[in-house]
Amino acid sequence: MLSEWFWWDRLWLPVNVTWADLQDKEGQVYAHVSHLYMILPIAVVLLGLRVLYERLIAPPIAAALGVKDKSRLRASNNPTLEQYYNTHSKHPSKLDVRGLSKKFSWSERQVEQWFRRRRNHDRPGVLKKFREASWRFVFYLCAFLGGLVALHDKPWFYDLREVWAGFPKQTLLDSQYWYYMIEMSFYSSLLFSVAVDVKRKDFKEQLVHHWATLTLLSFSWCANYIRIGTLVMLVHDASDVLLESGKVFNYAGWTCTCNTIFILFTVVFMVTRLVIFPFWLIHCSWVYPLEQFQPFFGYYFFNGMLVVLLLLHGFWASLILRMVIKLMFGEMKGDERSDEEEEESQDEAPYHNHTHCESSANGLSNGH
Repeated sequence: MLSEWFWWDRLWLPVNVTWADLQDKEGQVYAHVSHLYMILPIAVVLLGLRVLYERLIAPPIAAALGVKDKSRLRASNNPTLEQYYNTHSKHPSKLDVRGLSKKFSWSERQVEQWFRRRRNHDRPGVLKKFREASWRFVFYLCAFLGGLVALHDKPWFYDLREVWAGFPKQTLLDSQYWYYMIEMSFYSSLLFSVAVDVKRKDFKEQLVHHWATLTLLSFSWCANYIRIGTLVMLVHDASDVLLESGKVFNYAGWTCTCNTIFILFTVVFMVTRLVIFPFWLIHCSWVYPLEQFQPFFGYYFFNGMLVVLLLLHGFWASLILRMVIKLMFGEMKGDERSDEEEEESQDEAPYHNHTHCESSANGLSNGH
């Protein structure tokens, strides 16, 4: 009974359209829920390709670009402080620091230094960040180019009213199938690898974004919102290519190139995510369907998920603009969302310097 209620025609499809109308027949092929089972094996393949890329391809590229981890001062071996670090807090309060200093006959400054060095030790190095960013750059570049190849000759790429021509009885194309499967598999692989990826301050927003994207794509697949779905994916991939390339050049120390890409990324992000996405794609999904059928639950749900993505874009846009302002006025000293290493005081052998580009490109995400 639950299954019958969940797949009730009126929840997913317009009035006078049933699931029986979307069965493969007479040369017409439609998207089916069973197709989504392919996501898991493709995600595993992508994870395997990522491991091979990060171990075999990324290191030589990093070496050629001069990317290497910065030397870090290690915390002295202290089992008691290590236990406190792992079980109590990585950021002890002033009161706790005072108590620990008395216990070991250390100065409070020495205790604070030990915790600072221990925290820095747990933070990912530049090589790890480079491997992760370069992998995402390769994927987003391939996905964006593949999306252009799949859509450049389609009428709905140029006339958004064609998105709904004959909806929902629109046959599934091979290019649409693979575009969807690979994109959804990639976001699934990001969820699988979240425990080992570099964590940043907007970690929760990233999880919400990945789940919202997968939910949106899964629903659009099942309800045959595939044409608008491919356009949404293409628009999102455009800025992600620049973002990840900016990170790559950042870790390589190409500051001017990184800053230039960051400014270009900002322009593309604002145009695609805050102009084209709401005023073209959401408008297309919100207004044009009503010219052909009455609104139903699937119509409201799909557009609601698009609005969730738009709100996340607004959140990231505020961070980007804040970085641009700091970059323009030379006040960029830290990353808005990246967990940066903590600097030692001058008499503790400083080993980490921030650049403008490191503050800007290093910590922003894709945000599909």
